[in-house]
Amino acid sequence: MAATQTVHQSPQSHNSLVPRHGLLTLYGYGIRASVERGHLLLQDGIGRDRHCYRLARVGHGLRRLIVVGADGFVSFSALQWLADQEVSFAMLERTGKVLCVTGPVRPSDARLRRAQACADQTGIALEIARKLIDQKLAGQEQIARHKLLVTESADKISEYRTQLTTADTIAQIRLIESLAASVYWFLWRNLAINFPKKDQSRVPNHWQVFGARVSPLTGSPRVAVNPANAALNYLYCVLESESRLAAAALGLDPGLGVLHVDTTARDSLACDLMEPIRPQIDTFVLDWITRETLKREWFYEQPDGNCRLMSTLAIRLAETAPTWGRAVAPFAEWIAQRLWTSIRKPSDRDKNFPTRLTQRRRSEGRGNEFILKLKPVRHPSKICSECGAATREGQRCSKCGREFSRVRLIELAKLGRIETLKPAAQKKRSETQRRHQAERKAWLSSNKSNWPDELTYKNEIQPRLCAVTIASIASALGVTGGYAADIRVGRRRPHPRHWGILEELLTRTAFSAHSPTN
Repeated sequence: MAATQTVHQSPQSHNSLVPRHGLLTLYGYGIRASVERGHLLLQDGIGRDRHCYRLARVGHGLRRLIVVGADGFVSFSALQWLADQEVSFAMLERTGKVLCVTGPVRPSDARLRRAQACADQTGIALEIARKLIDQKLAGQEQIARHKLLVTESADKISEYRTQLTTADTIAQIRLIESLAASVYWFLWRNLAINFPKKDQSRVPNHWQVFGARVSPLTGSPRVAVNPANAALNYLYCVLESESRLAAAALGLDPGLGVLHVDTTARDSLACDLMEPIRPQIDTFVLDWITRETLKREWFYEQPDGNCRLMSTLAIRLAETAPTWGRAVAPFAEWIAQRLWTSIRKPSDRDKNFPTRLTQRRRSEGRGNEFILKLKPVRHPSKICSECGAATREGQRCSKCGREFSRVRLIELAKLGRIETLKPAAQKKRSETQRRHQAERKAWLSSNKSNWPDELTYKNEIQPRLCAVTIASIASALGVTGGYAADIRVGRRRPHPRHWGILEELLTRTAFSAHSPTN
């Protein structure tokens, strides 16, 4: 087992074990979180590949601790340490299920929770549901119009969105949302999922397309059967944990929702807060699966057909949590403020609800315009489309790129030979040969008393051609750029009729170089 390491005291140091975004993900078996002499001790890994972390209370830089798996333990003292340091803790499954979420505890106002429970009677629930679904359909419309490029479906989603203004019950809003979802997800069915060529024989056919959003195992999006849906479910799981933390930080009850009905062991308000942010996650996944190659080792299939994420990919996707947390914060604060305005307060001083998540009121109080800044989310590692090796740029690694270029050049050479045999190419060559023959005859019959001889060209003209551009030589002689390049470096000697033209070109170039500039 690896030796325990103490995290560097500076949270911004490149040597710190905690990334700059402040999120640390534990995975594997025998996961442990405990406290020893004031330090938080963390252990994770699989088999002999174990990782140990030792975090001091000062300068650790930790903001979120995510556990992927269910084998191990977390001590009460570790939870106390996390609470004292205002560090959020989440326990997730790779299937897309939130097992446990806890965050910094702040005093909550009972009046706010009472207003939340009575939102159906006061009519605020309908207003909240309409706004959340309106934002969700707006995002889906943009994806359909600008990402998937299907204008008809985008217009249909826009029509459903306009119907929200006349919906007078939450049941109608749910129906409108479901109708728009059926149009939206139908556009995803035939999206191709790319895997490296060497993995094609090990990839099931139903993994190579996005397929239906509804899983055949459950009749719902849960328990996906292909990689794209599994990754989408897991990112929704990360978003759900961030939504629950946002609601709890504002003193709201994450279990009392307005759109999602009350269900055992579900935070309905957190699920409501997810709705306007889902299109942002959809955009992230869509750009990923259409531009990048997925690695076969990132996923595995259970005996029942359930596709699950391996820990390496789950960790990379969990690192997007801070971005989704910032995206959901304004909606959580808006809901809290809307509920707060329905409460009778003893003074006007309490009419505005504090914006703990975005600090919007502090920014506006200083005379600044509040702008929500979301950092771009990085996709998982780029994978070579041929061998599956990690690569920094492009779709192929350097080795496969060279081989691909060699094969491609051979194919292009074959196509080039075919083109040269076509009548149009032969006609063009004939015209060029007739023109050159006429120029040679005219040169032979002309007066050559002042024309450069072979010795002059070899000793005086050719060595100075390096000062002239290839384009100038090609234009002056009426030859191709490749032939002009050979003349410039001395690999080819042009016809004697061109020697005088090159001499004049050198004279003009020298005159231009020495002439005064404005």
